[in-house]
Amino acid sequence: MEPESSITRREVVAGSLGVAGALSVSSTRPARAGMARKPNILVFVADDAGARHFGCYGNKTIRTPNIDRLGAEGVIADNAMLTTSQCSPSRISILSGRYPHSTGAEDLHAPLREGDLILPTHLQSAGYFTGHMQKRHEGPHADRQFQWYDEGLDKFENFLSAAGEKPFFLWVAFSDPHRPYQDGAIPFPHDPLKVEVSPYMVDTPETRSDIAKYYDAIARMDASIGRFRQTLQKRGLSDDTLTIFLSDNGAPFPREKGTVYDSGVRTPLIFHWPRIVPSGLRNKGLMSVIDLAPTLLSIAGAEVPQVMQGVNIASGLRDPSLWRRTEAFSERNWHDTDEHIRSVRTERFRLVYNSYIELPFGSPGDVSRSPSWRDLRKSKRDGSLTPAQQLLFETPRPAIEFYDSAHDIWETTNLAGNPDYDEAIREHFAILKKWSDETGDFPPTRRRRADYVDRVTGVLYSFEVPPMYNP
Repeated sequence: MEPESSITRREVVAGSLGVAGALSVSSTRPARAGMARKPNILVFVADDAGARHFGCYGNKTIRTPNIDRLGAEGVIADNAMLTTSQCSPSRISILSGRYPHSTGAEDLHAPLREGDLILPTHLQSAGYFTGHMQKRHEGPHADRQFQWYDEGLDKFENFLSAAGEKPFFLWVAFSDPHRPYQDGAIPFPHDPLKVEVSPYMVDTPETRSDIAKYYDAIARMDASIGRFRQTLQKRGLSDDTLTIFLSDNGAPFPREKGTVYDSGVRTPLIFHWPRIVPSGLRNKGLMSVIDLAPTLLSIAGAEVPQVMQGVNIASGLRDPSLWRRTEAFSERNWHDTDEHIRSVRTERFRLVYNSYIELPFGSPGDVSRSPSWRDLRKSKRDGSLTPAQQLLFETPRPAIEFYDSAHDIWETTNLAGNPDYDEAIREHFAILKKWSDETGDFPPTRRRRADYVDRVTGVLYSFEVPPMYNP
């Protein structure tokens, strides 16, 4: 098994596909006057959406026709992993092509460091006009690197006019489906009786209603994506635009957002680029979003900085056999509560390493204030939790969790302690340690923040991010 870190920078550069490479658009459409043949890049980022909550990912209840159409006309990545299940660290990681602990912005609300460059700056050097819509969560230095910004979603025409004849990069950061939820998100709400309840949540009317409102928020986002696509079509830009859809972390429910299980870091990921990438292709290979930044820069004909830690997978958009990643790494740091959790996912298994085993897992504050969390807490008090539901409250936690993710899709059966898996566990832990060493990860003893969500009751008792301290 080849760890990701063994893929050298030389291989990355040699495999890069710019506009003159295998994904060149030069043979399929004319260049704009005076411009290089570069595609527009439109990135849709959902806020707190799990991969299984879209029609094209197998959900039979949720209504996501526009996202499903993107997938039907493009490439769907079935096993794409995020580098973290926390909002701002995830977005900074995607934009920078670096793991959260390498950016120095691994904690929630931590801003991008002054001097660090992200995608819009690199793309501007390649002739792109760059813009950002709606949710800003990466800090002032990141905000300044975009040339255009609007807090809403209805100024796409204005952005296109501002871009003029330049190819554009637009980062559309939705607020949906982030909490809080209210009635009326869409004209015809989802039926709570038809939603999917995961085995680690309690199947109650309140939890079902909570999930249904989350579905409604996703459907509202889907309608917005449909309007963006209509504008592209009206402007004659559809064939010139690479559209990508993904999420920043898992759904805001217990044992999902804020975790490094598939429910927290497996993201929907769709690539849509007419006449360039195939229609209706499902790529079941393992992928990490750490590869997005170098891939987009290569497609745009821009230089890929040495500091980026991902690889260029542009060729894999056409040929899944060229997606050669064998491991994907994820982490969880401070998010209302402090954690130091690291994980490696291979095609079959996931290993999770917990540093703070003496503490109950710290759910994010919006999760611990949800009806779904309250129903779990009530069942815990009543002594009626199932083994899968009890996992969230386990104390002490095991230092090592090991799951057969390909077959145990909810990752509820920890195989650590089963001697049949001892060798596989040691192999995965060695891969995780090698990645940690080579990416300069910090030990759990180096930095801590105090909690401001009670780990036992879920009470959020402060909105002020605590200072860093060394224990």
